[in-house]
Amino acid sequence: MSSLENQVGEIGARLTEAELCPADLLAGQEAAFARDIARLHERSGEFVAVDCPACGGAASALAFEKYGFAFRSCAACKTIYMSPRPSPAVMSDYYSNSENYAYWAAHIFPASETSRREKIHKPWLERVTGICDRHGIARGTLLEIGPGFGTFAALATQSGRFERVIAVEPTPEMAAACRARGVQVIERRIEDISAAELSAADVIVSFEVIEHLFDPKDLVRQAARLLKPGGLLVLSCPNGLGFDICMLGAGSQAIDAEHVNLFNPQSLGGLLEVSGFAVLETTTPGRLDTEIVRDAALAGAVSLDPFMRRVLIEEWDRLGWPFQQFIAANGLSSHLWIAARRL
Repeated sequence: MSSLENQVGEIGARLTEAELCPADLLAGQEAAFARDIARLHERSGEFVAVDCPACGGAASALAFEKYGFAFRSCAACKTIYMSPRPSPAVMSDYYSNSENYAYWAAHIFPASETSRREKIHKPWLERVTGICDRHGIARGTLLEIGPGFGTFAALATQSGRFERVIAVEPTPEMAAACRARGVQVIERRIEDISAAELSAADVIVSFEVIEHLFDPKDLVRQAARLLKPGGLLVLSCPNGLGFDICMLGAGSQAIDAEHVNLFNPQSLGGLLEVSGFAVLETTTPGRLDTEIVRDAALAGAVSLDPFMRRVLIEEWDRLGWPFQQFIAANGLSSHLWIAARRL
């Protein structure tokens, strides 16, 4: 089987946005998010200007603005990042009191959990296990940073594929949700856990977390401290150079007030390498880029050239999913996975 076929097979079954967030719940979610944005603006005087969170470069250009926040593009590594951004104190308050997160926990996650488990978290577990086996990583202790509702950690626990599964989740509501699913939880921030408090992990995973952090280097460095030598770190996050972000710019759903770091495969790999890791695999197994751009085109939010119109509109049923598979297999999706070994 070719490398292309391998990567296409890894992205999993076709997925739609409605399976992740039922349409009848969107209005409530959007209203809660708008209130969160308003709260952020009330503290905009505490925002902090930063250099590139990936390479530390100071040279950048304005990429776009959204919700009244500025996103810049690093001249050196092309990472897109918010600057000025909420200070650590503002971020902590935001996540502790977010109405949007409370709405997801109360409504969207329960309504979509079956789809998420079957179409997202089960493929994630297969992918993580496959990376371990391909690179000779022991499947001893798996530590998940930021498990949210706990679906992946619960699956990993129930699967028996790892000797021990631990989740680190500081948000009380989410930590309780994890425990309800039989997951062992440390209810603290990862930055506050010392290596002496926790036996070294064989594998650390963190899905859709690093893009939210004021200083993502802190997570990477802490992961290095908590991993055994030769241990595995797996991260997933948006790809700032991916298809729907390139096509839609500020109109992309990946551009929001919480995603302050939009890495790309090269820039995130560079951050890992200077932090004591060797990159093993980088993939972009996204499944929603084409649907997101199609929906924007149908709503009149973006103009398509004749070729893209043929693929995404006129012959959508025949070409839409094959084109998404092509994007995913060639590093062009806006969903990024990277696996690295601690040196």
